[in-house]
This record gives sequence, structure tokens and C-alpha cells, in this order.
Amino acid sequence: MKNERSHRLYDEGLKYLPGGVDSPVRAFGAVGGQPLFIARGKGSHIWDADGNEYIDYVGSWGPLILGHAHPKVVATVRKAAGLGTSFGAPTELEVELAKLVCSALPSVEMVRFVSSGTEATMSALRLARAFTKRDKVLKFAGCYHGHADGLLVRAGSGVATFALPDSPGVPSGYAQNTLVAPYNDLLAAEALFQKQGEAIAAIIVEPVAANMGVVPPLAGFLEGLRGLTRRYGSLLIFDEVITGFRVSWGGAQGIYDIQPDLTCLGKVVGGGLPVGAYGGRRDIMSLVAPLGPVYQAGTLSGNPLAMAAGLATLKELTRPGIYVELEALGARLQAGLEALARRIEVPTRVNRVGSLLTLFFAGDEVTDYDSARRSDTERFARFFRAMLEQGIYLPPSQFEAIFLSLAHSEEDLERTLQATEQSLSTTA
Repeated sequence: MKNERSHRLYDEGLKYLPGGVDSPVRAFGAVGGQPLFIARGKGSHIWDADGNEYIDYVGSWGPLILGHAHPKVVATVRKAAGLGTSFGAPTELEVELAKLVCSALPSVEMVRFVSSGTEATMSALRLARAFTKRDKVLKFAGCYHGHADGLLVRAGSGVATFALPDSPGVPSGYAQNTLVAPYNDLLAAEALFQKQGEAIAAIIVEPVAANMGVVPPLAGFLEGLRGLTRRYGSLLIFDEVITGFRVSWGGAQGIYDIQPDLTCLGKVVGGGLPVGAYGGRRDIMSLVAPLGPVYQAGTLSGNPLAMAAGLATLKELTRPGIYVELEALGARLQAGLEALARRIEVPTRVNRVGSLLTLFFAGDEVTDYDSARRSDTERFARFFRAMLEQGIYLPPSQFEAIFLSLAHSEEDLERTLQATEQSLSTTA
């Protein structure tokens, strides 16, 4: 494939943007080569600046569950834009989307919209500390909760991709209030609570880890965390920025039948526009200003274009059979990948929950950050480049998730599996 225009744009971007990009994993640093600059998308396909076409499994990192440029979403956003792009004042759309979110998630009695997942998790933790009058937070290695100072400790996502243990510029005091346990290790979490439980404001966890690659919770893990927080008077925060409205209408908490105290949302809830949200029990959310003393504000919070895109997307997801269809797509791709790996005798593991999955180049089960990190990232990089040459656009990191959408067809999956067979064979 010819990528002259993408390369020229990247070279020009390097002069004005750190690393030539606006988010680290986009730079292709983990897979080699230069990033593609995307010009347009439609359904399950995208086209780069040179006109090359790809089947897209990134989907803007999750929100495009309906596919690119879905007609109803585009029409709704156009109509909203014609009425004004931003007011800095309440709109009816905010109330409509809030009602829909609360109806889908029984644990969420009130919700506050923000502009990003990072803003949602940061605000939820501030609220948890205020509610409990405690300072410490427990997170899990490999779970990425945005780039707020106190959470860049053993984070996944781009931090895992670039092998950064945390980030310069984070004051040591922030890190001292962040406790870390291995994901899926309930005993380690219990040990930390036995020592410091009276000082722990909250546990924050991805109920399905998706930033070290997809790692489902082991049986009893989430239930154990719920029990720990109740025993010690802490709060349980589910970071469902990725899983919310993707793995089921009720999110991961609906699948595993766990009600957290607070939930963080993003991605799908904004329909592809910049949106985050945090919500939960009414007595906790009542502390948020202007109702209570916990301050959090945002000029573009509840932006009418983002609210319109979110509403249009969620309304489509209420149609019967949607999540059955997504589950079938995920199962079909997983089965195909596993069959190819067995036939070609490549050590891999496929972890999946619904329409989220990761093909790990690993010989053993992947159940936490350390086992994910034992994956053969060099082989993944070769595989990624081989797939790209065949028109398959995968996440450019071993530690990210493949995102399926309702726009992906059987033909897309068949082409993907054909490309996978060739790529696995040639990158041994």
C-alpha cells in the first residue's frame, strides 16, 4: 500500500504536535512504522489519507458500536448543530440522556455528564473521598482509568504500550494515596484492606479489564470486592468507560449482577463525540455542586452535539436482539482466531467478553497485568503490520481491545480470518 500522504502529514505533525499525534498509542510506537492519517469512515470500514481502505477494529477505541457515520447519528448531530453547537446552559437533551442512562443502570440514580473518561474517573474519586472522608484509593495493576495524577500508577493502555511504570510530573503525594493490587487477586486486595481499610475511600476497577488487553474477571472477584467495600465502609467504583453499553445494555455490572456505588461512563454513551459521565447512589451524588460542596464544573459538559449523538446511539441499542447479534459476532471471530492458531500452531490466547476481544501472543492464560505483559509483543508487531498490508486495521498495541460493531458483516469477518491465516503463517 502507498502511504505517501499519511507520511507527509506525520512529518508535518511532528513539527507542531508532540510525537506528531494527540494521543500516544496512535503513533504506532509499539508496532513500528508511521501512523496512518484517517480521512473518512463508513460502517465497518475506514479510508486513510491516501485512499487505502481497511476493515476497522478500533472504532475510535470503542464508542462506534453502530459503525462509522451511522445515518441516524449523523442526522441527529446535524440537526443539533443547526440549532447551535454550545450554550454553556442546560438543554433538554441532557435530561433525556440522563433518564436513559439511569433507566439502563439501576445502580445509577443520578448522573453528571463531563467531557472525557478521565474527567469522569477523576471526579468520581474526588466524590468518593468527600463522601467517606478518607484519602486512599485501591486500583489494580494494568487497569487504566485516565491520565489524572493519582491514577497513573501501574496503569495499562498507552502506559503499558510504552512501558512507563508511571509518569513524570506526578507528585509523590498523589502516588502515596494510591494502593495497587494485581487484577483478579482478591486475596491481595483483602490484605491491603486488613492493613489500611479504615483509610481507603474506594476501590476503582474495570469490571472487565480492557486496557491491558481484554481480561475478564475471575469468578468471585467482583463479588469479593463488593463485600470488602461494604465491610470497611468504602465505596466501589466501576470504571465502565469501555464496557458501559458495549458488553450489554446494563454494562458489565448487568452481566455480573454487581451494583457498584459509583459508575464511570464514556465511549458509547457519547456516540463517538467527546463525552464522559459519572453517576451512582443519590445520597453520594447529592454531594456534587451545586447541590452539595464537592466542586466539579465544565464549560462543555452536556454539550448538545454530544448529547444528541449519545441519545441517537443508545436509542438504536434498545432494539431487540442487538446484544445477541454482537455476542454472535464476537463468538464467531473468537472461534475463527482460535482455530487458526491451533492449525498453524501459534501460541495464542483469545480473551473475549461480548464484542470486546484481544488476541494475545501468549502461551499461558492471561488473567492479570503480569501475564498480559509476558505476551510476545515483537510478534504482535509483525502480525499487526502484516494485517495492515491486507487491509485490516487492528489496535496498534498488544495491550488494547479489538472492538466489533453492528456494522461488521460476515464478509468482514471472513476477510479478516483469511488475512489472519496468512499473517500468522508469515510472521512465525
